[in-house]
Amino acid sequence: MTQDELKQAVAQAAADYVAANAPAGSIIGVGTGSTANFFIDALAALKDRYPTAVASSEATRKRLEGHGIRVLDLNEVEEIPVYVDGADEIDGGLNMIKGGGGALTREKIVAAVAKTFVCICDASKLVDTMGKFPLPVEVIPMARAQVARELTCLGGKPVLRAGFVTDNGNVILDVHGLSISDPKGLEAQINQIVGVVTNGLFALRPANVLLLGTAEGVRRID
Repeated sequence: MTQDELKQAVAQAAADYVAANAPAGSIIGVGTGSTANFFIDALAALKDRYPTAVASSEATRKRLEGHGIRVLDLNEVEEIPVYVDGADEIDGGLNMIKGGGGALTREKIVAAVAKTFVCICDASKLVDTMGKFPLPVEVIPMARAQVARELTCLGGKPVLRAGFVTDNGNVILDVHGLSISDPKGLEAQINQIVGVVTNGLFALRPANVLLLGTAEGVRRID
């Protein structure tokens, strides 16, 4: 199977998970990225049952609305039973690195509201130790140089994501060279650096369910 076929398979599995676990009329949280886009396309078939969603980025909002799904501001929402999103890396504890698409802050906010976080990705994203994928850190622009110095002190090699501005008007430093043995501790430590909005480690709030696309089919890991 091609990578896109694996993504389509896990996206459909996620839509099936939503249909089985979220009551009709529920507001569904939707992430950002290529795998999430396949999920949006699968969710469109269920829009009569789930006509509203919360989006983690402007790109996701536009794709949902293009399918006729109404997108709500998170401030209007009290409960999200299921949030579905991809990951750039995920380990056996369902800790993740996210933010390759630059939507990490909004993704983290939506995940915080959701009762269940379903991660969808292909088998190449499952790793023993995270860090091969550069860790995105969203930063207030005036703090970029200072934050980069602090990240260097932590053993990383921060690189400004050139020509990119987040939906929140900030910049991203992609931190290379980390071997993340304590994802929860590192997530908290980086978030304490003044000028950091948040970082792409999702360990303090990891996934609850992983739907993993493999050549043998979709594996579910809880």
